[in-house]
Amino acid sequence: MYTICLVEDEVDLSSLIKTYLEKAGYEVVQFSQGKDAISYIGSPCNLWILDIMLSDDVTGYDIIKKIRENDTTTPVIFTSARDQDLDKIIGLELGSDDYITKPYSPKELVLRVNNIMKRVYKEVETNKIQYETYYSVDTDKRIVFEEKKEIKLTTLEFDLLLLLISNKNKTFSRDEILNLIWGEDYFGSDRVVDDLIRRLRRKMPKLNVSTIYGYGYRLL
Repeated sequence: MYTICLVEDEVDLSSLIKTYLEKAGYEVVQFSQGKDAISYIGSPCNLWILDIMLSDDVTGYDIIKKIRENDTTTPVIFTSARDQDLDKIIGLELGSDDYITKPYSPKELVLRVNNIMKRVYKEVETNKIQYETYYSVDTDKRIVFEEKKEIKLTTLEFDLLLLLISNKNKTFSRDEILNLIWGEDYFGSDRVVDDLIRRLRRKMPKLNVSTIYGYGYRLL
């Protein structure tokens, strides 16, 4: 779950935004004063929503400056009651990702948050496994690439690859592979495992699949 830090001194608005963000699946940490937000910097946060004008002497600009001292990647959205081009320019220069003018719709803010999160964390959301420098395995789309070339695998070949690559350095017996890939109700010969390993090795020769003679296989 992604964590959003909401810095807003209007209590009712802050509570409303928190409710909308939580319904959208986010965890929300609230701050009503800038100094408290600055003290939190360095703790888990995937996106900041900063009101520019706060009730204490700290502004949203002060907060983003502190954030950007050691963190240039966490996205920041500015909110302000002032619809001025200068505020937007300053915000962008300080490293903000978006600017929304009050009064705004909570739904619009959530949409902007969603769009930024998808853009910034798209690689994290994609479930990929990298094997050495050779192969990239997308477990969601069930495709494998060697550099930019896709390797065509059958369903069983991909299932075996995923089992081995997710358990690197673990030894599997033939019976274990049979049960995990074909299912416990399979009653054929365990030699189908050897055949599947041969096919996978042929298509992905850079996989270091070690044979444990008389027992099974292990990916190194």
